[in-house]
Amino acid sequence: MTAIKHALQRDIFTPNDERLLSIVNVCKAGKKKRNCFLCATVTTERPVQVNVVKVKKSDKGDFYKRQTAWALRDLAVVDAKDAVKENPEFDLHFDKVYKWVASSTVEKNTFISCIWKLNQRYLRKKIDFTNVSSQLLEESVPSGENQSVAGGDEEAVDEYQELNAREEQDIEIMMEGCEYAISNAEAFAEKLSRELQVLDGANIQSIMASEKQVNILMKLLDEALKEVDQIELKLSSYEEMLQSVKEQMDQISESNHLIHLSNTNNVKLLSEIEFLVNHMDLAKGHIKALQEGDLTSSRGIEACTNAADALLQCMNVALRPGHDMLHAVKQQQQRFSDLREQFARRLASHLNSVLFTLILSLTKGHDQSSTLAQHSVELTLPNHHPFHRDLLRYAKLMEWLKNTDYGKYEGLTKNYMDYLSRLYEREIKDFFEVAKIKMTGTTREGKKFATLPRKESAVKQETESLHGSSGKLTGSTSSLNKLSVQSSGNRRSQSSSLLDMGNMSASDLDVADRTKFDKIFEQVLSELEPLCLAEQDFISKFFKLQQHQSISGTAMNEAEEMDGGILSRSYTSGVPQTVSSEKDMIRQMMTKIFRCIEPELNNLIALGDKIDSFNSLYMLVKMSHHVWTAQNVDPASFLSTTLGNVLVTVKRNFDKCISNQMKQMDEVKISKKSKVGILPFVAEFEEFAALAESIFKNAERRGDLDKAYIKLIRAVFVSVEKVANESQKTPRDVVMMENFHHIFATLSRLKISCLEAEKKEAKQKYTEHLQSYVIYSLGQPLEKLNHFFEGVEARVAQGIREEEVSYQLAFNKQELRKVIKEYPGKEVKKGLDNLYKKVDKHLCEEENLLQVVWHSMQDEFIRQYKHFEGLIARCYPGSGITMEFTIQDILDYCSSIAQSH
Repeated sequence: MTAIKHALQRDIFTPNDERLLSIVNVCKAGKKKRNCFLCATVTTERPVQVNVVKVKKSDKGDFYKRQTAWALRDLAVVDAKDAVKENPEFDLHFDKVYKWVASSTVEKNTFISCIWKLNQRYLRKKIDFTNVSSQLLEESVPSGENQSVAGGDEEAVDEYQELNAREEQDIEIMMEGCEYAISNAEAFAEKLSRELQVLDGANIQSIMASEKQVNILMKLLDEALKEVDQIELKLSSYEEMLQSVKEQMDQISESNHLIHLSNTNNVKLLSEIEFLVNHMDLAKGHIKALQEGDLTSSRGIEACTNAADALLQCMNVALRPGHDMLHAVKQQQQRFSDLREQFARRLASHLNSVLFTLILSLTKGHDQSSTLAQHSVELTLPNHHPFHRDLLRYAKLMEWLKNTDYGKYEGLTKNYMDYLSRLYEREIKDFFEVAKIKMTGTTREGKKFATLPRKESAVKQETESLHGSSGKLTGSTSSLNKLSVQSSGNRRSQSSSLLDMGNMSASDLDVADRTKFDKIFEQVLSELEPLCLAEQDFISKFFKLQQHQSISGTAMNEAEEMDGGILSRSYTSGVPQTVSSEKDMIRQMMTKIFRCIEPELNNLIALGDKIDSFNSLYMLVKMSHHVWTAQNVDPASFLSTTLGNVLVTVKRNFDKCISNQMKQMDEVKISKKSKVGILPFVAEFEEFAALAESIFKNAERRGDLDKAYIKLIRAVFVSVEKVANESQKTPRDVVMMENFHHIFATLSRLKISCLEAEKKEAKQKYTEHLQSYVIYSLGQPLEKLNHFFEGVEARVAQGIREEEVSYQLAFNKQELRKVIKEYPGKEVKKGLDNLYKKVDKHLCEEENLLQVVWHSMQDEFIRQYKHFEGLIARCYPGSGITMEFTIQDILDYCSSIAQSH
């Protein structure tokens, strides 16, 4: 290593004015490459630059070259990996982390120690040494010590003190004055010593000459001390005189303090009196308004409102400590309390009277004008805007009553809910009565709903049963009709429809009837929604329930629990416990007032489901949209909660509709006397899907329909296979082929994205059973010829060469000609004609697959013909034997047969 170090110093660093201090043989961690050297160097010129240089041998291997150099000041971290165990690996963190593996641990430790010493000597920024043994690092480098590092060893040089610039200048001047300063150093040193002795003598003489001046200075100091003593005597006499003045000034200051304290107390007392007068004095006009104010006129209501607010401010004023002990304050508080009680009683009585009068007028108006006949033209609910407008004038007074006397406020709230619940119950029941009459009444041009399998009286009786307060349906649902497979001509008239989910025949229902139901149901929801929102907005404004707040203990005098738990309060140790927020109170009030909406909606939904179970599709879409709209406004509102509950019922009816369809498919029975054709539930699934797609277009509950589609289509697939297996007159492949072709066409036309897999499966089943039916029905039209060539193929399979088959006795050319003569063109055409008639009997006219099947049979027959021709050409080469009919003849026969039928 020493030889390498000298070579590197000579060849690389000396030409660059650098000294090599330490060297380590390394290679990159994790890579198998040729070794290189890391060198620690310093420049020989000032300022000194310290570098870490990477040196490696050239590709030829005859000399070293400098590859990379890093300044030591750019080194951030030296990581020795392990401070205890010997480990040749170490990392140097420059602009990135360089991982190295030294050839030995000793070289690594020597190199790291050199780096540490260079850092201590030349750099202000200290490098972070991690995982390095403390023995390698010296704790400090003495200041002023000149050190040099070479080959990893430190050679100490004699200590010296560096001269400053002035000293250097003086020495240079001195040496210029002596010509032999450099050539004869000893003579120069003797000269300097003599001059130093001369200077020392001059200093001693100067000190001895200054003794007289010192004596004079001592005398002056003595005289100054005497003057200081005289000044201290005078200051003592002055202090005695000022002491007497201080006592007099203290007496004056104490007197001034008492005067100031008296004035301060007077100012504070005046401030307290002004505070009480300004904040606890109610104007005579306000007192008169509270006692005698007119609560019927707008001006009187405004005066009473202002007076009530002023009274509340006086009562709620924050008294300062001690004010409540004053007799006048107690009297004024008692007066305010009496005024509050008096006005609260008068206000509560008046509001109860106003509320009763308005409700009575609305009830009389309802009795006189709101009849079923008058509302049968337009399905609308009465508008209560004038009623709300008259009451909103008292909104501020209601807020005052809520803050001052919660018992009377809650009594008014209970009365309002009782009155309004009765009023709304009558109006809503009449409204739903009209809706039910419209649903079960005239359908088209005066035609009554006579298509029901029951009598009109039965419908009327069932409708009346739905109007009960319990909201439960009476009577039982009639059993589902069994599906029977009839001939294609009268199938629709004789079979029960898939749409027959309730007690009436769906064949008498059309799009107009369903559209009418949809409009009526939408009108019902559109009328209920603004009614509930308007009432909720009024309750919020009139009863001041917009914000969350707790009610103080003095606001209620007794525990009161309203109907259904509305606005209930519980008491523990005399302290009221509020358990609901203001929004909960609004929702509870709305639930009490509109308690009849949910049962009536459920009755209407049940009636619509009995009229036509497909109405559940319309109801699911409409109800979902209104629930979504209500939740966007307020997810916790009464309207959102109620519609959400009803939506659950609608969803159950929808699921029941789908389940009933699947049940009917499972109970299907086929006729043994007629061909099957397109199964009723396959055609009716097409009707259901077309109707559902028109209803659920851009609907929020599309996912529910997609799930129903999956269930229905799987049930259709299973039922088709079940009917095909049980069919006796129609071949199984025909039933499967025709029905899956119809399903595939339906799904292709409707483009239902969730049924793409089922569409592909339907096409696959149709293709498979078409091919199976063609092969089964065509069979072997040239039976003897087919048996002959089966024997030929058997001989070839046994090892006989194809061209030698004609030498077999049973398969010679004469036997082949004999068999071919049995199948002239006329016989072939006659067999194909019989086959066409047979296929025609199997297939139904609705699906129109006869030509498709016939074309497939033609292709299969031609395939067999080509196969026979190929065997003749290979096994009987040069014989000139051919079939008595050609492929063109086959095409002409098939075309002629198809046209003749």
